[in-house]
Amino acid sequence: MKPASNPPSDHPSLTITMRHTGETLTMFRQKNGSTRELHMRGSLPANQLGPPLHIHTGEDELTEILSGTMTASLEGSPISVEAGQSASFPRGSIHRWWNSSGEELIFRGVASPVVDLDRYLQGLFEVLNAGQPNHPPMFYLAHLFYRHRRTQIGLGIPPTIQRLLLPAMVAAGTLLGKYHGISWPGCPARCLGAPLRPRAGL
Repeated sequence: MKPASNPPSDHPSLTITMRHTGETLTMFRQKNGSTRELHMRGSLPANQLGPPLHIHTGEDELTEILSGTMTASLEGSPISVEAGQSASFPRGSIHRWWNSSGEELIFRGVASPVVDLDRYLQGLFEVLNAGQPNHPPMFYLAHLFYRHRRTQIGLGIPPTIQRLLLPAMVAAGTLLGKYHGISWPGCPARCLGAPLRPRAGL
């Protein structure tokens, strides 16, 4: 499992941007033998937070720093990853990362075998972009967390509370018509993930 290099501009990819932090992420899927991998290249401006504590239950994640410094927490232990270095976040591990430096962070990575991380991130960025900083639209966030609850676990809310709260919120949102049509933030009909690219190297 190795992050790909720069993609040819004529190959398909999915790019998403978080308007509150300026984080940008470009993703595509690619087959490596019988395994499908998710390749990513991203950036995060200086002194900005990345994702909160989370777990990928089925995907191993490897990140290589191209420029700047990534600060991270892995199973409660702090780590610092500088340009030219890599960090591994195994499936099932509790982790998060951010940019605490005064320099833009640029990185690339790969998640393998890809399950649904690209679809989850696409939905997450869309939901968070629809709200104000630190105030996401909760009915749509609940729907996203609930449908990915077995594969992508956010730890901003304790899991025991999530097990009770999420289905109740989704049921209430359904009754209120929050999920009617396909134009609502994070709608799964639109969050189809990254395209599959021919094996050619990034």
